[in-house]
Amino acid sequence: MFNEERHFDQPIRWAMVGGGRGSQIGYSHRNAAQRDGLFKLVAGAFDLDPARCRDFGENLGLEGDRCYANYQEMFEQEAQREDGIQAVSIATPNSTHYAICKAALEANLHVVCEKPITFTTEEAEELKEIAAKNNRVIGVMYGYSGFPMVQQAREMVQRGDLGDIRVINMQFAHGFHNEEYELNDPGLKWRVSPEVSGPTYVLGDIGTHAFYLCEVMTGLEVDRLSCMRQSFIKSRTPLEDNAHVMMEFKGGAVGTLWASAVNSGSMHQQKIRIVGSKASIEWWDEQPNQLHFEVQGEPSRVLERGMGYLHQDAPGVASNRVGGGHAEGYFESWANLYHRFALAFDAADRDDQAELAGIWFPGIDAGIEGVRLCEKCVESADQNAAWVDYE
Repeated sequence: MFNEERHFDQPIRWAMVGGGRGSQIGYSHRNAAQRDGLFKLVAGAFDLDPARCRDFGENLGLEGDRCYANYQEMFEQEAQREDGIQAVSIATPNSTHYAICKAALEANLHVVCEKPITFTTEEAEELKEIAAKNNRVIGVMYGYSGFPMVQQAREMVQRGDLGDIRVINMQFAHGFHNEEYELNDPGLKWRVSPEVSGPTYVLGDIGTHAFYLCEVMTGLEVDRLSCMRQSFIKSRTPLEDNAHVMMEFKGGAVGTLWASAVNSGSMHQQKIRIVGSKASIEWWDEQPNQLHFEVQGEPSRVLERGMGYLHQDAPGVASNRVGGGHAEGYFESWANLYHRFALAFDAADRDDQAELAGIWFPGIDAGIEGVRLCEKCVESADQNAAWVDYE
């Protein structure tokens, strides 16, 4: 069962920026962070409208004077309290991430931020430097990486169960935006607006999720890539609603990534298939408790979460919250990540750098690579899908 369970004498005092009433992402953060009692929501700047922010916060049980009109006021006021916040989660549109994250780090706060963490790798590297200088931790919310079977895939690759890795096929290709739904959907509208979303739409919004699964499972580094991207809904130009990426990895493996919001009829179709010299595995986020394992010359098998034949000595694989056969899902994956964020924040606060180094979680380096992927894809696509060096 859940072998990473940890209790603190006092939960981490935690706040949110954004994620107010009606925000599914905000609800996801609150549900996950407080699942294990390691975080306690004590403050928030949930909404640009102060009255709405206060009303929302009080409905969550917060004191009215800890519901702030903006993040600047919250960081300033909380720093003056003996019981001030110690960490903050950022669930706002992309264009605001860099400024809020930087202000939080400079206020000596740990951070959990939605991705992409910034618009440029230079900005992301700057955040990494500030975090290191202040001994603060940045977690990036790659929410699908907390599933135990994702961690099982990681262990199988690392332990050689697949042999040498040859091919990685990644995709996150849903169909929910196959028409111009942003005309009546503010949440989609900003995602297809370059000034708010950044230089990409589906590559940054969902493609980075699939790419991070590749990073987690294989540890491979991209050498160079070629990207073509399209705006099938023309009003979204210059941002893409469909993209195909070919990759060459250091060491000789190759891969592809398909990111799309116009895959009509599809729900998520977030899948990753890893092909080795001995065997292959495939994971699908719509069936997250299963991992397909195919050995050449043998019957295909489906590995089930929670079973003793898995690599249960790995903490991520053993992070089951209910026994095998019962369905775990999205919220459990997020809760597993927030549990790890809490362990990392606590280790940093105690300045136990050895323990911190041993805790796996999607951190600032994961955020940097997601931004780099978007930059390089745009560079390639702007040159008619030319191959570009990744570094």
